[in-house]
Amino acid sequence: MSTIPAGTYAIDTVHSEVGFVVRHSGISKVRGRFTEFSGSITIAENFADSSAQVTIQSGSVHTGNEQRDGHLTSPDFWDAAANPEWTFVSTSVEGSGDEFTLHGDLTVNGVTKPVALAVELEGALADAEGEEKVGFSAQTSISRKDYGLTWNVALEGGGLLVGDKVTISIEVQAAKQAVAAQA
Repeated sequence: MSTIPAGTYAIDTVHSEVGFVVRHSGISKVRGRFTEFSGSITIAENFADSSAQVTIQSGSVHTGNEQRDGHLTSPDFWDAAANPEWTFVSTSVEGSGDEFTLHGDLTVNGVTKPVALAVELEGALADAEGEEKVGFSAQTSISRKDYGLTWNVALEGGGLLVGDKVTISIEVQAAKQAVAAQA
């Protein structure tokens, strides 16, 4: 495994992305991303004790179509007014190489389910100012029905307008936070 200095890293949202892909009309895929999220990654001395947590503002969805974004945030889908935040909190790390699995609890629409993220370390470095940074890519797939997201339309030729499987892809760059002095 590449060497990552132990510590807590804050997600740099300018250089990170939380996105998703879902089948549409049975013949294509719709991609979207969330523009407002925050979180941190704690790299422990014993890598197996590392952790991560992320909070996503569900109303910040952007698919490139304002009408679709409005429908997604409506009560038909995830009702962003009633469920403004989604969260991921890790529960364990499996593996210790440049590729590992991060297990955790994903809460969407007020429903919490366990997920496993396939994570790849993209790299770690100290930038020109000496700030330590780390990059990760992660991916998982969920059933939207598991989270109470059941709205759909039957298509005339068979099938459904919106697929059940949602692939979540995450690209993260994070910066190590200074340790506060103990008084």
